[in-house]
Amino acid sequence: MLLQVLLQLTVVVSLMILFGVGVVVGRRRLRETRLEWRTRVRAAAPITAVLAGVLLFNSVARDLSYDVAWLVDWNLTWPIYDLEGQFILWLQSYATPWATAYFSFIYIYGYVFLLVFPLVAYFALSNTRPMRELLTAYALNYALGWLLYATIVAYGPRNMLPEVVALLYDTYPQYQHLTRQVNRNTNVFPSLHTSLAATVTFLAWRTREAYPIWNVVAAVLGVSVAISTMYLGIHWVIDVVAGIVLAYVSVVLAGHLVGRWSLRSLRGGR
Repeated sequence: MLLQVLLQLTVVVSLMILFGVGVVVGRRRLRETRLEWRTRVRAAAPITAVLAGVLLFNSVARDLSYDVAWLVDWNLTWPIYDLEGQFILWLQSYATPWATAYFSFIYIYGYVFLLVFPLVAYFALSNTRPMRELLTAYALNYALGWLLYATIVAYGPRNMLPEVVALLYDTYPQYQHLTRQVNRNTNVFPSLHTSLAATVTFLAWRTREAYPIWNVVAAVLGVSVAISTMYLGIHWVIDVVAGIVLAYVSVVLAGHLVGRWSLRSLRGGR
Protein backbone atom coordinates (compact mmCIF):
# COMPACT_ATOMS: atom_id res chain seq x y z
CA MET A 1 0.00 0.00 0.00
CA LEU A 2 2.87 2.39 0.78
CA LEU A 3 4.34 1.92 -2.70
CA GLN A 4 0.95 2.56 -4.27
CA VAL A 5 0.50 5.78 -2.28
CA LEU A 6 4.04 6.92 -3.14
CA LEU A 7 3.46 6.22 -6.83
CA GLN A 8 0.22 8.17 -6.79
CA LEU A 9 1.92 11.04 -4.97
CA THR A 10 4.77 11.08 -7.50
CA VAL A 11 2.45 11.10 -10.50
CA VAL A 12 0.14 13.83 -9.19
CA VAL A 13 2.93 16.13 -8.00
CA SER A 14 4.89 15.61 -11.23
CA LEU A 15 1.87 16.70 -13.28
CA MET A 16 1.43 19.75 -11.04
CA ILE A 17 5.10 20.66 -11.48
CA LEU A 18 4.93 20.30 -15.27
CA PHE A 19 1.90 22.58 -15.34
CA GLY A 20 3.63 25.05 -13.03
CA VAL A 21 6.75 25.11 -15.19
CA GLY A 22 4.68 25.92 -18.25
CA VAL A 23 2.69 28.68 -16.56
CA VAL A 24 5.25 30.18 -14.17
CA VAL A 25 8.75 29.51 -15.51
CA GLY A 26 8.27 29.84 -19.27
CA ARG A 27 10.26 28.80 -22.32
CA ARG A 28 12.86 31.57 -22.20
CA ARG A 29 14.13 30.61 -18.76
CA LEU A 30 14.12 26.94 -19.75
CA ARG A 31 16.33 27.74 -22.74
CA GLU A 32 18.73 29.70 -20.54
CA THR A 33 18.80 26.88 -18.01
CA ARG A 34 19.79 24.40 -20.69
CA LEU A 35 22.85 26.54 -21.45
CA GLU A 36 23.81 27.43 -17.86
CA TRP A 37 22.82 24.37 -15.82
CA ARG A 38 26.39 23.34 -14.99
CA THR A 39 27.18 26.72 -13.46
CA ARG A 40 23.98 26.67 -11.43
CA VAL A 41 24.60 23.12 -10.19
CA ARG A 42 28.08 24.11 -9.01
CA ALA A 43 26.69 27.15 -7.21
CA ALA A 44 24.05 25.10 -5.38
CA ALA A 45 26.18 22.00 -4.72
CA PRO A 46 27.61 22.98 -1.28
CA ILE A 47 24.29 23.84 0.36
CA THR A 48 22.61 20.90 -1.38
CA ALA A 49 25.15 18.62 0.31
CA VAL A 50 24.43 20.27 3.67
CA LEU A 51 20.68 19.83 3.21
CA ALA A 52 21.16 16.17 2.25
CA GLY A 53 23.23 15.67 5.40
CA VAL A 54 20.56 17.29 7.58
CA LEU A 55 17.81 15.16 6.03
CA LEU A 56 19.88 12.01 6.48
CA PHE A 57 20.54 12.89 10.11
CA ASN A 58 16.84 13.55 10.70
CA SER A 59 15.85 10.21 9.23
CA VAL A 60 18.41 8.35 11.34
CA ALA A 61 17.92 10.33 14.56
CA ARG A 62 14.11 10.57 14.50
CA ASP A 63 13.76 8.01 17.28
CA LEU A 64 16.64 9.64 19.17
CA SER A 65 14.78 12.95 19.33
CA TYR A 66 11.80 11.09 20.82
CA ASP A 67 13.97 9.48 23.52
CA VAL A 68 15.83 12.69 24.33
CA ALA A 69 12.58 14.65 24.59
CA TRP A 70 11.28 12.25 27.22
CA LEU A 71 14.55 12.53 29.13
CA VAL A 72 14.23 16.30 29.12
CA ASP A 73 10.53 15.79 29.92
CA TRP A 74 9.38 19.28 28.97
CA ASN A 75 5.79 18.37 28.21
CA LEU A 76 3.80 21.26 26.76
CA THR A 77 0.69 19.24 25.91
CA TRP A 78 -1.47 20.38 28.80
CA PRO A 79 -0.31 24.02 28.85
CA ILE A 80 -1.15 24.22 25.15
CA TYR A 81 -4.54 22.61 25.74
CA ASP A 82 -5.33 24.93 28.68
CA LEU A 83 -4.37 27.98 26.63
CA GLU A 84 -6.06 27.00 23.40
CA GLY A 85 -9.18 25.28 24.63
CA GLN A 86 -11.67 23.99 22.11
CA PHE A 87 -10.61 25.90 19.00
CA ILE A 88 -9.91 22.77 16.92
CA LEU A 89 -13.33 21.37 17.83
CA TRP A 90 -14.91 24.67 16.78
CA LEU A 91 -13.02 24.59 13.48
CA GLN A 92 -14.08 21.02 12.78
CA SER A 93 -17.71 21.92 13.49
CA TYR A 94 -17.66 23.54 10.03
CA ALA A 95 -16.32 20.41 8.33
CA THR A 96 -17.91 19.40 5.02
CA PRO A 97 -16.98 16.63 2.56
CA TRP A 98 -15.72 19.22 0.08
CA ALA A 99 -13.58 20.99 2.68
CA THR A 100 -12.19 17.68 3.90
CA ALA A 101 -11.31 16.63 0.36
CA TYR A 102 -9.64 19.99 -0.33
CA PHE A 103 -7.58 20.17 2.85
CA SER A 104 -6.60 16.49 2.61
CA PHE A 105 -5.36 17.10 -0.96
CA ILE A 106 -3.48 20.19 0.21
CA TYR A 107 -1.93 18.41 3.21
CA ILE A 108 -0.51 15.60 1.05
CA TYR A 109 -0.15 16.77 -2.56
CA GLY A 110 -0.22 20.55 -2.27
CA TYR A 111 2.43 20.48 0.46
CA VAL A 112 4.87 18.34 -1.53
CA PHE A 113 4.30 20.47 -4.64
CA LEU A 114 4.86 23.62 -2.60
CA LEU A 115 8.24 22.33 -1.43
CA VAL A 116 9.47 20.85 -4.71
CA PHE A 117 8.29 23.36 -7.32
CA PRO A 118 10.40 26.33 -6.11
CA LEU A 119 13.51 24.14 -6.44
CA VAL A 120 12.71 23.86 -10.14
CA ALA A 121 11.60 27.48 -10.53
CA TYR A 122 14.63 28.97 -8.77
CA PHE A 123 17.03 26.69 -10.62
CA ALA A 124 15.63 28.29 -13.79
CA LEU A 125 16.79 31.74 -12.62
CA SER A 126 20.18 33.04 -13.73
CA ASN A 127 20.60 34.55 -10.27
CA THR A 128 21.29 31.53 -8.05
CA ARG A 129 20.84 33.32 -4.75
CA PRO A 130 17.09 32.52 -4.37
CA MET A 131 17.81 28.83 -4.91
CA ARG A 132 20.67 28.85 -2.39
CA GLU A 133 18.56 30.74 0.16
CA LEU A 134 15.72 28.25 -0.29
CA LEU A 135 18.00 25.24 0.26
CA THR A 136 19.60 26.91 3.28
CA ALA A 137 16.22 27.75 4.78
CA TYR A 138 15.07 24.15 4.30
CA ALA A 139 18.18 22.87 6.09
CA LEU A 140 17.62 25.31 8.97
CA ASN A 141 13.96 24.32 9.28
CA TYR A 142 14.82 20.66 9.62
CA ALA A 143 17.81 21.22 11.91
CA LEU A 144 16.04 23.63 14.27
CA GLY A 145 12.88 21.53 14.10
CA TRP A 146 14.81 18.45 15.23
CA LEU A 147 16.27 20.37 18.16
CA LEU A 148 12.80 21.47 19.24
CA TYR A 149 11.40 17.97 18.87
CA ALA A 150 14.31 16.68 20.99
CA THR A 151 13.43 19.21 23.68
CA ILE A 152 9.65 19.43 23.75
CA VAL A 153 7.03 16.73 24.17
CA ALA A 154 3.63 17.73 22.79
CA TYR A 155 0.73 15.59 21.63
CA GLY A 156 -1.63 16.84 18.92
CA PRO A 157 -5.39 17.42 19.16
CA ARG A 158 -6.35 14.02 17.75
CA ASN A 159 -4.38 12.36 20.57
CA MET A 160 -5.75 14.54 23.36
CA LEU A 161 -9.36 15.30 22.49
CA PRO A 162 -11.59 12.27 21.87
CA GLU A 163 -14.10 14.56 20.17
CA VAL A 164 -11.57 15.60 17.51
CA VAL A 165 -11.97 13.67 14.28
CA ALA A 166 -8.82 12.60 12.44
CA LEU A 167 -10.47 13.67 9.20
CA LEU A 168 -7.54 12.79 6.95
CA TYR A 169 -7.18 9.23 8.21
CA ASP A 170 -10.88 8.57 8.64
CA THR A 171 -11.65 9.72 5.09
CA TYR A 172 -8.46 8.56 3.36
CA PRO A 173 -6.96 5.80 5.56
CA GLN A 174 -4.35 4.90 2.93
CA TYR A 175 -2.40 8.06 3.74
CA GLN A 176 -1.49 6.66 7.17
CA HIS A 177 1.05 4.44 5.40
CA LEU A 178 2.79 7.59 4.16
CA THR A 179 2.57 9.94 7.15
CA ARG A 180 3.67 7.34 9.71
CA GLN A 181 7.02 7.21 7.90
CA VAL A 182 7.84 10.78 8.93
CA ASN A 183 5.54 11.70 11.84
CA ARG A 184 5.58 10.91 15.54
CA ASN A 185 2.60 11.61 17.80
CA THR A 186 4.73 13.80 20.08
CA ASN A 187 6.34 15.84 17.29
CA VAL A 188 3.75 18.56 16.83
CA PHE A 189 5.45 21.67 18.25
CA PRO A 190 6.23 23.37 15.95
CA SER A 191 4.35 22.28 12.84
CA LEU A 192 7.02 21.56 10.22
CA HIS A 193 4.28 21.39 7.58
CA THR A 194 3.53 25.01 8.43
CA SER A 195 7.14 26.15 8.82
CA LEU A 196 8.24 24.77 5.45
CA ALA A 197 5.12 26.05 3.70
CA ALA A 198 5.59 29.49 5.28
CA THR A 199 9.27 29.45 4.28
CA VAL A 200 8.31 28.97 0.64
CA THR A 201 5.66 31.68 0.95
CA PHE A 202 8.13 34.20 2.42
CA LEU A 203 10.69 33.50 -0.30
CA ALA A 204 8.01 33.66 -3.00
CA TRP A 205 7.26 37.19 -1.80
CA ARG A 206 10.93 38.08 -2.09
CA THR A 207 11.03 36.78 -5.67
CA ARG A 208 7.66 38.23 -6.69
CA GLU A 209 9.19 40.37 -9.42
CA ALA A 210 10.64 37.32 -11.15
CA TYR A 211 7.62 35.10 -10.49
CA PRO A 212 4.50 37.17 -9.76
CA ILE A 213 2.12 34.26 -10.41
CA TRP A 214 4.08 31.98 -8.10
CA ASN A 215 3.89 34.61 -5.35
CA VAL A 216 0.10 34.36 -5.39
CA VAL A 217 -0.01 30.57 -5.74
CA ALA A 218 2.50 30.07 -2.91
CA ALA A 219 0.52 32.37 -0.63
CA VAL A 220 -2.72 30.47 -1.25
CA LEU A 221 -1.06 27.09 -0.78
CA GLY A 222 0.90 28.24 2.26
CA VAL A 223 -2.21 29.49 4.05
CA SER A 224 -4.12 26.37 3.02
CA VAL A 225 -1.41 24.08 4.40
CA ALA A 226 -1.46 25.89 7.75
CA ILE A 227 -5.25 25.65 7.98
CA SER A 228 -5.23 22.00 6.87
CA THR A 229 -3.03 20.95 9.79
CA MET A 230 -5.63 22.32 12.22
CA TYR A 231 -8.76 21.38 10.27
CA LEU A 232 -7.58 17.78 9.99
CA GLY A 233 -6.94 17.61 13.75
CA ILE A 234 -3.17 17.17 13.48
CA HIS A 235 -1.84 20.42 15.02
CA TRP A 236 -2.87 23.05 17.52
CA VAL A 237 -3.01 26.72 16.57
CA ILE A 238 0.06 27.29 18.74
CA ASP A 239 1.97 24.71 16.69
CA VAL A 240 1.09 26.63 13.55
CA VAL A 241 2.15 29.97 15.04
CA ALA A 242 5.43 28.40 16.18
CA GLY A 243 5.91 27.01 12.67
CA ILE A 244 5.51 30.48 11.16
CA VAL A 245 8.06 31.87 13.62
CA LEU A 246 10.48 29.04 12.76
CA ALA A 247 10.01 29.82 9.05
CA TYR A 248 10.73 33.50 9.58
CA VAL A 249 13.87 32.78 11.60
CA SER A 250 15.06 30.26 8.99
CA VAL A 251 14.52 32.67 6.09
CA VAL A 252 16.29 35.56 7.88
CA LEU A 253 19.24 33.34 8.87
CA ALA A 254 19.41 31.89 5.35
CA GLY A 255 19.69 35.39 3.90
CA HIS A 256 22.61 36.20 6.21
CA LEU A 257 24.36 32.87 5.75
CA VAL A 258 24.13 32.84 1.96
CA GLY A 259 25.42 36.39 1.78
CA ARG A 260 28.32 35.73 4.13
CA TRP A 261 29.35 32.13 3.49
CA SER A 262 28.83 31.61 -0.26
CA LEU A 263 31.86 29.77 -1.59
CA ARG A 264 32.02 31.86 -4.70
CA SER A 265 30.49 34.98 -6.20
CA LEU A 266 29.16 34.38 -9.66
CA ARG A 267 29.05 37.22 -12.12
CA GLY A 268 25.81 39.04 -12.81
CA GLY A 269 24.66 38.97 -9.17
CA ARG A 270 24.68 35.16 -8.94
